[in-house]
Amino acid sequence: MTMEDGSGSKLYVIFLTCFATIGGLLFGYDTGIVSGSMLLIRDVYNLSTIWQELIVSATIGAAALFSLVAGVLSDRLGRKTVIMFASFVFTIGAVVMAAANGKAMLLGGRIIVGIGIGFASMSVPVYVAEVAPAHIRGALVTLNQLFITIGIVISSVIAGAFSENKENGWRYMLGLAGIPSVIQFLGFFFLPESPRYLVARGDEDKARACLEKVRGTKEIDHELKEIIETVEENRQYANANSFSIFYRMMTTQPVRSALFLGCLMQLFQQLCGINTVIYYSASILRMSGFPSELAIWLVCVPNAVNFLCTFIGIWLVEKAGRRILTLLSFVGIIIALVILAVGFQLSDIHSPDVIFKEASDNCSSYSVCQPCINDKKCGFCYEDGPNLNGSCLPVFEKHPERYAYLANTTFRCDKTNYDKDSSSRSYVWADNYCPTDYTWMAVLGLALFVMGFAPGLGPNPWTVNSEIYPMWARGTGTSIATAVNWICNLIVSLTFLTLTETITSYGTFYLFAGISFIGMVVMFVLLPETKDKTLEEVEELFMSASYKAKHKANVNTNGMDNKGYENEKDKQKL
Repeated sequence: MTMEDGSGSKLYVIFLTCFATIGGLLFGYDTGIVSGSMLLIRDVYNLSTIWQELIVSATIGAAALFSLVAGVLSDRLGRKTVIMFASFVFTIGAVVMAAANGKAMLLGGRIIVGIGIGFASMSVPVYVAEVAPAHIRGALVTLNQLFITIGIVISSVIAGAFSENKENGWRYMLGLAGIPSVIQFLGFFFLPESPRYLVARGDEDKARACLEKVRGTKEIDHELKEIIETVEENRQYANANSFSIFYRMMTTQPVRSALFLGCLMQLFQQLCGINTVIYYSASILRMSGFPSELAIWLVCVPNAVNFLCTFIGIWLVEKAGRRILTLLSFVGIIIALVILAVGFQLSDIHSPDVIFKEASDNCSSYSVCQPCINDKKCGFCYEDGPNLNGSCLPVFEKHPERYAYLANTTFRCDKTNYDKDSSSRSYVWADNYCPTDYTWMAVLGLALFVMGFAPGLGPNPWTVNSEIYPMWARGTGTSIATAVNWICNLIVSLTFLTLTETITSYGTFYLFAGISFIGMVVMFVLLPETKDKTLEEVEELFMSASYKAKHKANVNTNGMDNKGYENEKDKQKL
């Protein structure tokens, strides 16, 4: 195989992309591992609902803030440098979380990890898009989403493996994330910088060498010339501050339209509720009626489906296109959310009865399971068999998931029963779920959700955002859209448990279904197809008819191509 036939260069680009998208794997692992680890952490530190939401959401908040910083650093220091810094920071965060001696230190580690994820989530798609050839760019950028799903699958297996270690299993779950980040940091010493960034910096010789290597041919003059022309058109923005670039984006019609679409795609990707599935999937399964040990392992089902269905997106993104995949993705997500909502609603309607009255306090006043577990001071104890014969009992506050009330009680779900092997226990203690005949609907709903999400709404917001901005606005535009993603992610993750307590579990999923329907309508109206178009051609998709006419007139009058600017006077403003 020679490099001249292009096959060798394609393998090199794929290898380079895989190394870059280890950042996606870290993102996926961290977002996935918190689902299983939280069931252990909340018990060890007796976490309230607010503290659970804070520990989950701290990473998201930090990522939202530092994805904005990443846009500036990516344009100033280079895409490669920012990715390496992200992997270094992530390693530090993993060590801090594993060594945490309290919930405050754990929260600090989650914030540090969020900084690394914020840098990686913005810089990796841009790096891959600028290195990849146009005809496989969409598929390679989608690899970032594939590596996210790989990280999520790995996290579910690791969580299951350490789930029996009630005291310290979560430390191994969180600390192991430092291994791939070290690998990525070391590997990037041997990978090239983005050719577009090198041209912007004035290193045209290095840019040529990089293009020849990743394209597998010396016939790169046309592509290099196109990159140089684009960079030269926007040279005056190289030293402009972020506010000036943002102002120019807002006053340039096609760039403003592109930014609006890019932000909307990231907004609806998160407000459909995907990260409730990722962050809280074990909690969702527990709420649907599965015990903790089984819920942690069952997380593997939607995570594995998510991973496998991402291959469909990689295969179809250059065949079917971004637009149709995104719209079909919304359809699948809405169906899945309705199934989840109906399942929880049926479970609530058919909540098992409280048969035995073992206690003489407030818990004994409840006649069915659902209101019993809604009371944080009570839990449901039932017989492990076809006849539930349930009781509503007071919890042992220090370890509400482990056993009821005090260790010396004679309740059926006391410490003696809990300390038995899970296979030999006569009674099951459920402090926040009710056993029902509809638990299978939660597994089905979660699986269908990720089946709909993975090929379309998962990768396409990242792919489209890496394509729709001109060179001078790419770093800032991508970072703004990424920040929108993280802010919406933060809103959902910080409010999910509170929403389930306030408007019920099924009400929460009906809410997400309604938001997803709105997103589908908006994307049907606004999203153009960017398949098989160069990054320069994509810019023209967002030009209004009046802007195109004015642009053409300026070119004819001034004898220049001022793509992205209103006129020569405006070009001098910065």
